[in-house]
Order: sequence, then structure tokens, then C-alpha cells
Amino acid sequence: MLSNIRIVLINTFHPGNVGAIARAMKNMGLSNLYLVDPNDYPSDEATSRAAGAVDLLENATIVSTLEEAISDCSLVIGTSARHRTFQLPIMNARECAETVIPEAKQHDVAIVFGRETTGLLNEEIAQCHRQVYIDANDEYPVLNISQAVQIVAYEIWMANQDQSIHAKETAEYPRKKEMDLFHEHLEETLYGLNFIIKNHPGKVLEKLQRFFNRSRPEKQELGILRGVLAAVQREANLTPSTKNSDAKDGSE
Repeated sequence: MLSNIRIVLINTFHPGNVGAIARAMKNMGLSNLYLVDPNDYPSDEATSRAAGAVDLLENATIVSTLEEAISDCSLVIGTSARHRTFQLPIMNARECAETVIPEAKQHDVAIVFGRETTGLLNEEIAQCHRQVYIDANDEYPVLNISQAVQIVAYEIWMANQDQSIHAKETAEYPRKKEMDLFHEHLEETLYGLNFIIKNHPGKVLEKLQRFFNRSRPEKQELGILRGVLAAVQREANLTPSTKNSDAKDGSE
């Protein structure tokens, strides 16, 4: 189960932090490390700081974009202490762990950490379903990134020991790449109906994406939504793209 939980680090600047994070993860039974466009990697300093967790560095997955790191995940949680202009459902580290453990029985889950100095960008947190923060002193709540990973990983380890949390059932959710296809289908349909004008799109699509990320439709519900879009396209005599032409109504 813990192997289905990945820690995703975006554009990490200091290689020593990567090594310290690998060590923090291994302490708590996590082994799945994703590095998105790391600034300096591989690095002797990362290897040195990892101590007995060098195997996590050797098996880390290196990708160029956040989209690549989370495309096959059904739940993506972004870490941020900052209030955002749009609000995702927010959890503390313990609540995050209690959510992640039951979901990881069936699905891949990603917990995303941003840059050491600026954290996650708005467009990155917008790709997440939930936001997690770590309780800290209001006068100085800033944690080193390896400390933040250690706290979240510890809560995951503790939740994994609790059989009542294991007993929780979760629905079947689509993976991130399936949600991305839905968003593309929605965009295509709304443009085709002239509901959105291409030269002046505004923020409708952005707001709709945030809405669906917050609400997290189940896999069958997403099939119904794709079917609705396909039916609208047929009734409006719109020609769907090849990848959207086989969308079924999902209502059975």
C-alpha cells in the first residue's frame, strides 16, 4: 500500500534536500520518489545526505513536468501553508494521512511539494484535488522542505498502523490523465457551442477545472459526464475530435 504513495518534488534547488527527503521517506516506509525538473541532480551531496536511503535516489523517477508525475494518480494533494485565491478542500497532515491510506489500497496517490523558496505555483496547486498544511507557530510557520516531508511521512506511517483507517472504503476514481481528457472534451464542446469565444476565453475553463478537481467525480460519474458531452455534440452537429468520438453515455 505504501508503495502506491509517491512524494513529488518540484524543481528542488538544493540537492542536499533531496537526499534528506529520501532518508525521511525511508524512515517511514515510503519508497516512491518523483523529481520534477530538479535543479542539480544527480548529486554527490544528495547521495551523502541520503545515508542509508541511497536506493530511493537510484530508483527515483525524473520527469520534466508535474503533469508527467501525476498523470496516473487518482488523488493529488498539494502542500501549501498559503491561502490561495481559489480554495481547495484543505487538510492538516494527520487528516491527509487518514485520507491517503484507504485510497492507496486501490490507486496511486501523489503528495506534491513545491520549491524551497516559493512553494507551489497557483497553476500547480490548481492541478491538485486537495491541499495539505502543517500546523506550526503562527509567528514562524516556515519549515525546511525535508522537515515538511518528514512530518507528512510520519503521519502516513502512523495512519498505516491503524486498522480502523485501513477498513475505510473508497470509491473508484479516475486517474488524472482521464480527468485531463474530460477537460479537453469539455473545452472542445464549449468552444463548438460558442459558449466560450476563442479570442476571449476568460477564466471559465480554469474555474470549471477547479470545480471538478474539488468535487472529484467518481469513475462512473465521469463516464456519464463524457456521455453528456458526446450527446450535446451529436445534437448540435459538432464533429468531435478522434479521441472524443468514442465517449459513451456511461449511464448503464
